[in-house]
Order: sequence, then C-alpha cells, then structure tokens
Amino acid sequence: MNHSIYSADRSTHLKVVVVALVAGIAVAGLGISARLGSSDSYTQTARVIKADKPVLVTTTTNTAIR
Repeated sequence: MNHSIYSADRSTHLKVVVVALVAGIAVAGLGISARLGSSDSYTQTARVIKADKPVLVTTTTNTAIR
C-alpha cells in the first residue's frame, strides 16, 4: 500500500475517486431526503404591515409639559 498520493498507482487513485463520489452522493441524498420530509408549517408567507399613528419611544421617565 502506498502512503503517498504521488507514488500511488492507478487502482489507488480509482479507489479514492470512487470513495469520494459515493460520499458525495450520500451527502446529497441525505440533504434531499431531509428537505423533502419537511412539513408545510415552515413555509414563508408575506406579512403586510400598515402604517399607523406615529409613536414616540424614549428611555427617559421625564414627562414633557407642552
């Protein structure tokens, strides 16, 4: 067995490529199956926020007399 990728023969390179391909397909399959199994409760909906009366937000407790 060669411990260096530079001195490896053709069959070793083929094994590395096959293992990487199988791992990639497994990760992609796992991601697709996890996404297809989700429920519809996580779908995004548009919310409409309408403008109302202006509001003043402060951090002081002082009252202003006008």
